[in-house]
Amino acid sequence: MQKMSYFSPLLYLLVDLCVVQGIRQGQLSPLLISRPFVVLWGGGVLRCCALLFVTYSYPGTLPWMKTFEGLQTQCVLSFLSPAYITFLWTIGRSAVELLWGWHSWEALLQTYAVVAVSWLYWTRHVPTILSEKKTKPGKENGASLNRLLGYMKDYSWHFTVVITLVIISSLCEMAIPHYTGKMTDWIMNEDKPEAFSEAITIMTVITIGSAVCEFVCDLIYNLTMSKIHTFIQGLVFKSVLKQEIAFFDKSTTGDIVSRITTDTNTMSESLSDKLSLMMWYFWRLVFLFGFMVHLSWKLSLFTFMGLPVIWVIPEISGKFYQKLARDVQASLAKANDVAMETFSAMKTVRSFANEDGETARYQKRLEETYSLNKKEAAAYAVSTWTNSMSSLALKVSILYYGGRLVTGDDVSSGDLVSFVLYELQFTSAVETVMNYYPHVKKAIGASEKIFEYVERTPDMPPDGTEAPEQLKGHVQFQDVTFSYPKRPEHAILKGLSLELKPGRMMALVGPSGGGKSTCVNLLERFYQPEQGSILLDGQPLSCYKDDYLHKKISVVSQEPKLFARSLRENIKYGMEEASEENMIEAAKSAYAHHFITSMQNGYDTDAGAKGDMVSGGQKQRIAIARALIRKPKILVLDDATSSLDTQSEELVHQALSKLRREQQVSVLLIAHRLSAVEKADHIVFLQQGEVQEEGTHEELVQRGGLYAEFVKKQNTSIHRNAEEEQEEETAEVSSP
Repeated sequence: MQKMSYFSPLLYLLVDLCVVQGIRQGQLSPLLISRPFVVLWGGGVLRCCALLFVTYSYPGTLPWMKTFEGLQTQCVLSFLSPAYITFLWTIGRSAVELLWGWHSWEALLQTYAVVAVSWLYWTRHVPTILSEKKTKPGKENGASLNRLLGYMKDYSWHFTVVITLVIISSLCEMAIPHYTGKMTDWIMNEDKPEAFSEAITIMTVITIGSAVCEFVCDLIYNLTMSKIHTFIQGLVFKSVLKQEIAFFDKSTTGDIVSRITTDTNTMSESLSDKLSLMMWYFWRLVFLFGFMVHLSWKLSLFTFMGLPVIWVIPEISGKFYQKLARDVQASLAKANDVAMETFSAMKTVRSFANEDGETARYQKRLEETYSLNKKEAAAYAVSTWTNSMSSLALKVSILYYGGRLVTGDDVSSGDLVSFVLYELQFTSAVETVMNYYPHVKKAIGASEKIFEYVERTPDMPPDGTEAPEQLKGHVQFQDVTFSYPKRPEHAILKGLSLELKPGRMMALVGPSGGGKSTCVNLLERFYQPEQGSILLDGQPLSCYKDDYLHKKISVVSQEPKLFARSLRENIKYGMEEASEENMIEAAKSAYAHHFITSMQNGYDTDAGAKGDMVSGGQKQRIAIARALIRKPKILVLDDATSSLDTQSEELVHQALSKLRREQQVSVLLIAHRLSAVEKADHIVFLQQGEVQEEGTHEELVQRGGLYAEFVKKQNTSIHRNAEEEQEEETAEVSSP
């Protein structure tokens, strides 16, 4: 079967020649004169049927011939000549004369050449376009493009001016080849001596006008695209901020920032630069095509037939060069792997005295790379040569065919010169459009990722409507069950019920993973309970406006986040309207005013990236001040004093006690230090998402349960640390 497949192209060609020869030698002269197109298209149908019969009946047919592309080629081969002759007949040529010419051997070989060129056109463009229309990404790109155009509607008059200027500039550029050809005719005919200077003057004025139009066009276009980019980037940022907290758990920060910055920049740069060039060269193509057809439709048709050759031949050689380039990069990567492996294990290499062995191993990799480099250099030379030779062959062919047309008085010498100049620009414009089209598609693809965020609906209940002027701060967890979206099978809270009364402090204690911080997340509505409910003053949290809720509930975490701004801006974060007196009062309550004023710039001191310019304890006090300036009714301290020294912690808790008494603030305390827990009015011991014990400090210690064990471990740890510190001090004193 494999040997039979070698002869399938020859058999295919033989059958085709036999069919065409049979039509040529048939007694069709009367019918040819009376019904030329019946013979023409009937022969095409007969030819197609014969080729399809061979394709499906011959056992050695190549698999490619039965594919969709193979069937396309057979149809093109069969019907291209009838279609071509019909086209020539419509523009005035004799159909009978053309039909007799089709039956000559010269015309038959020309048919195969035309089919080869048409096949190159078809396989290069049509299947790709059809597949793009059928696939989902194409639909997404179309939808993304429509969305982009929607954002551009407000600037429609800008783009109208831009397109108008592009058209004017492109038309002005067409004048240069036109007048160059005219001057050629004037010089050869030696008439109108003043026409030469007039043409130079006109060309100069038109060139200056084209340059001015291009400058104004680029200025308006780039300014407009910058406005659109700024708007879209701000829109994406705003849309991301509206998403639920679970969205940020599932998405990495790098991915989010990449979409806001990298993807929008990629889209903007491609649309600003690549789309501008595509638009510019598209209109040049339109006018170049019109002028070329106006000068000579024969030369234009000949040029279009030759373009696939200068595209496909370099592409074939270029693919081989690209493959070698990838092989070179892979070889270099292997050599780098050897170097990195050797340097990372340098002690082992030195211990076994194998420096020469590793050098030889690295040198071997380099020799492999050098061998590939030689092939790559040769492939690059061949690729460059084929590019040059194919372009040169097309130009020489155009000049040769154009010379014959000049000899036959079909075109003038000046028109031939103008046509050649137009053809050079046309080829360059087509290559530019084809090169930049993938970049524009990439920009549209990047916009698809962007619009995923813009159009994403946050997975959270609708915002409530309640915003009462008076809020007591009475919190109740009623049989709450919850698991995080990342681990839905692992329940963090299991039927949790607890109550925080106004003006009182409740402490949550217990081992890590018990659900203490999860209670805070639910209280802030970062997540929604799967079962049960959380009530605030007897109403579900979902009834309250989100902004109102977060103004009444302030949270200070163990590792508070400060922004790279001044301490004043950090304390007033989200409360920019707060007065200077309120800020200082909050800072004093958090025992932060003293150390802030002792700094060189005071409240204008920059906190640094993530608050790195201040210590951990100072950061916690600034965060407490940021919470207190909001005058909350519920204050949550999630191990918020863990970095404070004993004296500072005591002062902060005294301020909080005063705040609870005077303003009836409810305080939810999560702490691991016994000194903070002892001050709570009510203590809840959580373990594995369930309440194990609750009561006052004295009650739980006397009960002797889990909390008592927790206190015992705390005291043991405190005594051990004190003894270690005393031993270190004794050692320092006794050392000489």
